[in-house]
Amino acid sequence: MGGGGAGLVVRDLSVGYGPVRALREVSLEVPEGAVVTVLGGNGAGKTTLLRAVSRTLAFHGGTVTGGTVSLGDRRLDGLPPDRVVAAGVCQVPEGRQVFARMTVADNLRAGTFGSSGGRTARAAALRRVHELFPVLAERAQQHAGLLSGGEQQMLAVGRALMAAPKVLLLDEPSLGLAPLMAERIADTVREINDQGTSVLLVEQNAAIALRLADRAYVLEVGEVTLSGPADELAASDEVRRRYLGVVDEDAAADASSARGTLPALSRWEG
Repeated sequence: MGGGGAGLVVRDLSVGYGPVRALREVSLEVPEGAVVTVLGGNGAGKTTLLRAVSRTLAFHGGTVTGGTVSLGDRRLDGLPPDRVVAAGVCQVPEGRQVFARMTVADNLRAGTFGSSGGRTARAAALRRVHELFPVLAERAQQHAGLLSGGEQQMLAVGRALMAAPKVLLLDEPSLGLAPLMAERIADTVREINDQGTSVLLVEQNAAIALRLADRAYVLEVGEVTLSGPADELAASDEVRRRYLGVVDEDAAADASSARGTLPALSRWEG
């Protein structure tokens, strides 16, 4: 992990679904070589944020109403989705969404559509994917729909990596996976980052996300309410209570002693 120059920069991004405002002037940065995570409850706007960056928002009825998205010195807002991929930003959507009736090999091949690399670059990308996920090489001719949930998640990530992105957008990669598989996916995210790919991570498992990330942002009802180094947020009482399931021990003890002094309620009769 780490972070240097001007990578992905989101400035004052606002998004609406018809009359409903989903994001309100959201700003964040993913420096080159960094892992940045976005935390928040259901409906906070996390997936909307990723869709706005990847320019797939229109497919879901949303519209960017203000703000900018840039990669380095290049503006991405206004580009069609395939040009965003060519510029170096790829999204792995929530729920994996592999092409179930296509083979694993064809799913990976589909990941090169829109990428700017030639045959040599595609071959190098495939080698990288197979090194990260050997099971995808072993099952190249198997239909993707027959893979386990964890293997489908590997395939979805591998498909995005076929475009050799500079920034990988990951939407809930551990969702629905057993804890062991979720940790395996997390290890792979770290390895992908160590190889030089920046990552913008939306992850329901806040403990995993904060462990992987350099920096974190908290979204609440479409607005950034907290941001900072991931280790500082992980130590924050508010973040620990709301996203890590850690209860303040003193408060818990007070509540427990208070319960002991309350009169017992008699059973209702009637």
